[in-house]
Amino acid sequence: MTEDEIVERIRTLYPDAVIDVAGEDCNFEVYVISEAFAGMNTLQRQKPILALFKDEIKGGALHALSVRAKTPEEQNSQTGLVQIKM
Repeated sequence: MTEDEIVERIRTLYPDAVIDVAGEDCNFEVYVISEAFAGMNTLQRQKPILALFKDEIKGGALHALSVRAKTPEEQNSQTGLVQIKM
């Protein structure tokens, strides 16, 4: 499975999301940023994404898929960026 295939599949659920994939071979880490995650807990965010790859994980094509799903506000608060008013 390629990074592009992973992104394309996640886009079917979250077409407006910012998606980044890191990894190689059969181990990937996916970062998904979307407003759609607002009000959801971690499991509620990860479960539908992991379900997209159920067959590949079960069949061994993917050995590990780590999902980090955040809202834009959560992502911005973790970057350490500070908005300066002038």
